[in-house]
Amino acid sequence: MTYNANVVACRQGALVRAYTSTWTYQVAFEEPIIAISISPKHDTYPLIDAAGWFTISLLAGDQIEPAQYFSYPGHRFKYVGDYLDDADGVPFVRDCVAWLYCETFDRKQIADHELMFATVTRVGEGRLKEPALTYSSRKGWRIADTPARKPGESVRDKLLRMVEETDS
Repeated sequence: MTYNANVVACRQGALVRAYTSTWTYQVAFEEPIIAISISPKHDTYPLIDAAGWFTISLLAGDQIEPAQYFSYPGHRFKYVGDYLDDADGVPFVRDCVAWLYCETFDRKQIADHELMFATVTRVGEGRLKEPALTYSSRKGWRIADTPARKPGESVRDKLLRMVEETDS
């Protein structure tokens, strides 16, 4: 499976923790709701648990370095490098596509991880036109910028024509 690469972060006082996650999902439209999957053993977990919020930085295709930096599990970051910026106490990855401030409201324990559900209450725009960084355990880091169809070609229209022809 291939997923978008994001950095989840939280702050408690001067302490900032962050990790690269490919398990972040939008699960509702009308009220934007996000779910993250996080191990309770991860050093970011207690901060999110106590604060009740986290940020998600949507990484651009050229941000492999911060993605790799924050991807090492169990590494306790005493130094978060020059990768993070701050907006009124909210940590996010500098030069990301965009960042989301998410307030948690529900949780579900699943095997060795916990799903945290959160409402997006604030958004920071970055390089919105940049393609996303993705990750696949089979293919590694990728840039998601290649169109899957030709310009002007509508798969939806083709499928609707097929349905109309079979209904006739």
